[in-house]
Formats: sequence, C-alpha cells, structure tokens
Amino acid sequence: MNDKADFAQRLRNAMLAAGYPDRPAVLEREFNSRYWGRSVTFQAVSRWLGGKSIPAQDKLQVLAQWLRIEPQVLRYGEQAQSVIRESRGNWETPELYPEREAIEAFLQLPDEQRKVVRDVILAFVKAGPGQSTAKGGKGSE
Repeated sequence: MNDKADFAQRLRNAMLAAGYPDRPAVLEREFNSRYWGRSVTFQAVSRWLGGKSIPAQDKLQVLAQWLRIEPQVLRYGEQAQSVIRESRGNWETPELYPEREAIEAFLQLPDEQRKVVRDVILAFVKAGPGQSTAKGGKGSE
C-alpha cells in the first residue's frame, strides 16, 4: 500500500469505530458541519476515502477531533504514536511551562474562541520579521 491508501484505510476504520458509515456523503456532511473554512466537496472527501489524496493539516485536525483519534495516528498510523511519546518529554522542561500552560488554556476555549486565537497567531506569523508575500512586501495580499 502507499501513504494515501494507508490514510484512506485509517480514515475508514476511524469512521466505523466512531459509529459512522464510511461513506463520502456522511464524511462530507459531518466534516463540513465542524470545519470553519471553506466547505469541502463530495469529490474531495471521495478522494480521501478512495486513497487518492490526503487532506491538509487543518482538515486533518478537524477529522481527528471529530473521530476522537490523535491527528498523527490518523495521518501516519500507530507507529507515529511512539515517536510522539518520545518527543513529549520536551514539554517537561521548566523553560516551556508558560507555553504549555497557554496551550492547555487554549484547548479549554470553546471552538469559536479557539478559531479567533488561531487566526491571530497565524496573522502574527504571516506578518513576522522576514515574512513577505510573493507580490513584494507585507500586506499586499
């Protein structure tokens, strides 16, 4: 199998485990009811389930939250879980306590407020030092 086919199988299994039929119409409806961005099409979710494409990270996060599965496990499989466990030790260093506290607080927010915070963070990243658009400067989008 390949990455796309493996992802499709994990997505189907996660849908079935969560009590949903592994059908494109169900995936389209449930995903779009939870996603804040532009709605995905029936064809797009059919490609996900058919092993022809893998959704972008923001969409993968929504799928994982809906299906109650770790995003990295949905995307990469169970072997990803052990890699994640090893790297989580970094959070235990005292220098990162403020960031960890902020992330934990963020996760407690309602969906609407989390979306606002995400948008603010992404705006800061986009406008940060050394960032420019292909059209020649900040703010030219």
